[in-house]
Amino acid sequence: MSDPADLGTPADLWRRWATLAAALSALGHEDTWSITVAGAHHDDGGGNWAHLTLVEGGRAVLYGYDHEYSATVDAEPPLDLLAGAPEWLPWDELTGPAGRDELGYAYWYDAGGWRRVPYELRDGLGTTAGPVLGEDDACRELAEFVFEWGEHDVDTPAERADVAAAAARLLAGFGSPALHALLGRLTTQVPDIRVGLAVATRAGLLGDVEPPARPPGRPPERRRVRKLSDADHDRLIWAAMHREPERDRPVPVGTGELGALATWLRGRAPAGDGRCQVSVYADDSSLEAQVGDPPPAERPAEGRFGMFHELSDLVRRLRAAEADDAYGRWLFLRVTTTATEVTVERRYDSWPPWWPDDDTFGPWRANLRKEVEARAAPWQPEWAALLDPEIAYRPADG
Repeated sequence: MSDPADLGTPADLWRRWATLAAALSALGHEDTWSITVAGAHHDDGGGNWAHLTLVEGGRAVLYGYDHEYSATVDAEPPLDLLAGAPEWLPWDELTGPAGRDELGYAYWYDAGGWRRVPYELRDGLGTTAGPVLGEDDACRELAEFVFEWGEHDVDTPAERADVAAAAARLLAGFGSPALHALLGRLTTQVPDIRVGLAVATRAGLLGDVEPPARPPGRPPERRRVRKLSDADHDRLIWAAMHREPERDRPVPVGTGELGALATWLRGRAPAGDGRCQVSVYADDSSLEAQVGDPPPAERPAEGRFGMFHELSDLVRRLRAAEADDAYGRWLFLRVTTTATEVTVERRYDSWPPWWPDDDTFGPWRANLRKEVEARAAPWQPEWAALLDPEIAYRPADG
């Protein structure tokens, strides 16, 4: 979580951003920190990014996304980061990532201060835009350009102190001598100072060029806003699976695969009497097993996952053998054996009472959708309609 009061001014953010972009571009890396007519951008190449747009009238918006640390995207209840945002925002830039659940934060600056919607969550600002949030942060990033990106071959305490001083001078007043003082020490590669100066000029750090500021935006008439979190959407489907009646289907024709699973269970009977039970959930991509009463006995020499791997293979073979083009494949299975009998319970449509009621883990929606779409229409459960991703969203006034 970041406090808007700690962000400083857009001018300071822009100066640091442009300095980083100019220095790294001089080393041949122009896509990590960059300056374009659309604003200042940072992309770490791993799906995490930050953007600063200056808006006419001394306004600005800072926004971005970290696919690991933007907890705002998965908030419960869902968080609309643009709720109550001012009309002048560059809405055309923001509604796209927001509608794709790829907007982790949005801070806007007007009348001398930053604002955002209230929340107490990590939003990814520090992990995506951290190096421009303070002078020391920017100095450390410039030093990393020298020692990491530039592979500087002199790494001593004295040299590190000199690099830090050169970085501070470059941030305080950008110019060709200051940029050369920072990067000219490199011997493993020759920086292109002219490229760095071109970026700095485009950003307004040199000459009479003003930093690019776009005109005020206009809110869209409607935009896509999440109304269900991923977890809430899952729970909605799982609750519907509990209510769903199981449709009558022909019992699958007996297969050798069922016999193989029964033999395996009898061989694992803990009392040696053939009595054993196991329950599984399976789809095309995942499988989970729950031991029954009595549970299969583990063998000391097989390792931690040996029994599960054997069971998984037997279950997948059985599921494939019992698949039907019309009514699909079962999702839940419970097999109970004695020395002489095998009892099989299959669930294609509903959540069985013998499977744990867990509101934090259940079948993945994408996997369930693939399963039910492979069935003929009469065999698709009522909850199949809830798998539509658009159910989690609502249209909202811009």
